[in-house]
Amino acid sequence: MEMIEVDGLPIAYERAGAGPPLVLLHGYVGDGPTTWRRQLEGLCDEFTVVAWDAPGAGGSADPPASFGMAGYADCLAGFVDRLRLEKPHVAGLSFGGALALEFYRRHSAVPMTLILASAYAGWGGSLAADVAEQRLQQALVLAKLSPEEFVGRLLPTMFSQATPPEAVDAFGASMLAFHPAGFRAMARASAEDLREVLPHINVPTLLVYGDKDVRAPLAVAEDLHAAISGSTLVVLPDTGHLCNFEAPDEFNRAVRNFLRDTHS
Repeated sequence: MEMIEVDGLPIAYERAGAGPPLVLLHGYVGDGPTTWRRQLEGLCDEFTVVAWDAPGAGGSADPPASFGMAGYADCLAGFVDRLRLEKPHVAGLSFGGALALEFYRRHSAVPMTLILASAYAGWGGSLAADVAEQRLQQALVLAKLSPEEFVGRLLPTMFSQATPPEAVDAFGASMLAFHPAGFRAMARASAEDLREVLPHINVPTLLVYGDKDVRAPLAVAEDLHAAISGSTLVVLPDTGHLCNFEAPDEFNRAVRNFLRDTHS
């Protein structure tokens, strides 16, 4: 892991490969290198792949409680600038997908493309109001649990039943290091409504979802696909919320083909 400071916040990240930059944004559990290990290894032959630990996760410092998605997006902009990642492709999973949307809204000249995996337009923009509020309240309760209880409650919702237990356990191990304060900050940011961003996106956008995802079901995918003009939707069969982790070869192939098409 490498470290860099952005506006006073120490940010941990891992970088691999050479070529056009591809920035990877993890969800609101786990960390960057664990979430994106197979992308760091599988796409570094063609891209400079950078997976950060968002403020409040992994090796990064906790952000202020009032950070919000705007704070995350501006921190990401500073991170990209500090690493001199010119016109990066930006891929976000779940919370990271919502962050990619806010990043585009606030810094639209920066990303070359967007890749939204198992993503929401924020819970408030993709889920019924009562469901979004329930998600937020559940997260605030979960943040008070022990690491083992935290993992036990959330981990089963992340994967399809077909996922090998050793893969589930490997991801669960990264969740044990969760930051309660950081998790609350990411949950509050996740609950925002980012729907108004969608019709204004005018960079190539790839949507990747698992057809067994119980957290961001296909209705969410189809809604974003309809709202983002010219977007491409790829559905991975027999795959849950962490679709890049469960089906890395298929995910990497979809990303590689999409990015090659944007440069052709």
